[in-house]
Amino acid sequence: MTSRTPGRRAVTQGALAGAAALFLGAAAVAPATARPGAPVLRLPAPTGPYPVGATVRHLVDHTRNDPWVPGIGVRELMITVLTPAVPGGGRGFPRMPQLTPGAAALFTRLGPLIRPHLPRAGVDWAATLTHARVAAPPLPLPGRRPVLLYSPGGGDSRAMGSSLAIDLASYGWTVVTVDHPGDASEVEFPTARPGRDRVRETALRPDIDAAIYRTMVDTRVTDLRFVLDALGLDRVGLYGHSAGGTAVAQALHEDRRIAAAAVLEGYLDGMDGTLLPVARDGVDRPVLLAGTDGFRDDRLDRSWSALLAHGGPVVRRQLDDSDHWVFTDYAALVPQLQEAGLMTAEGRADMVGTAAPRVSVPAVRGLLRSFFTRHLPVPAAVPPGRWRAASQ
Repeated sequence: MTSRTPGRRAVTQGALAGAAALFLGAAAVAPATARPGAPVLRLPAPTGPYPVGATVRHLVDHTRNDPWVPGIGVRELMITVLTPAVPGGGRGFPRMPQLTPGAAALFTRLGPLIRPHLPRAGVDWAATLTHARVAAPPLPLPGRRPVLLYSPGGGDSRAMGSSLAIDLASYGWTVVTVDHPGDASEVEFPTARPGRDRVRETALRPDIDAAIYRTMVDTRVTDLRFVLDALGLDRVGLYGHSAGGTAVAQALHEDRRIAAAAVLEGYLDGMDGTLLPVARDGVDRPVLLAGTDGFRDDRLDRSWSALLAHGGPVVRRQLDDSDHWVFTDYAALVPQLQEAGLMTAEGRADMVGTAAPRVSVPAVRGLLRSFFTRHLPVPAAVPPGRWRAASQ
């Protein structure tokens, strides 16, 4: 990690708002079995002292319509809530798959169209398991448990942020990963409804323009604020990747309930170069601007410098030998695809850089953990003998 100015590599500026990618957190748990001959991609284990439990929730905002498919009539979200679990309490609870079979089938088709370096065949995307245990009992903590919300990259589903979210939860935070349907490549709901199938496909297309990008960011900001309302949360932390980073920064600017935000390589302007209010006005609460040497460009520097120029509690950090998707599960999965002969070295470097996962994954985790430890610290866990009393 460094703060120096790197050599620039050519990047497509529309990549942040690109047309979609990735997978979803499962709305239902099904056994994950690999197809014969297909490599089983593995996510890195969390490093904190606690196992992690997971629950999936379907939220409906009846006060707004869906911006992408108005025929739905309401705005629906899917979230995964990850909590530290009682030590030993994860035993006997199944591991949550990264993708359900229905979501994996859609991603198998969409993934290579959106991320051209991904293989068109040879991967069983339904076979990867996370390290979160479904419905494992939560760990009692004194007082209020600090909560973090995650907004994935433009077009991405929340599932590709699983590893980082679970690692944060293993240190004591409750982490809520949020899908943005219509933007995300695919989102699975408990049931179908008029206007959408059970597994909803992205409405975005590669010819995204400034107006569509602004709709995406504005919708994400409103989605995040609705989750705070629906879950009754205040004084939370947000972190987001790419367009999710854009959204969490702007959400902090608009909502005093947000105490700190980590921007993982998200522009702070529109595609037309107009600065967002957060960059134009500055902030009075902590913001982390985290980037890579592989993705850095003039547009990112300009919008981030505008925010930094206001002073205040804003810091910028950079990961070397890395690229844009190093902040996601691709940091671990892409090198496995290369090792299996399903991706070229050039494709790997273009997506996550050349840094080995043993370096990049701990670097990203440590950066986020350090930031939120300073600004939303986790209280000490209740001793084992007091778990029952604390939960009553």
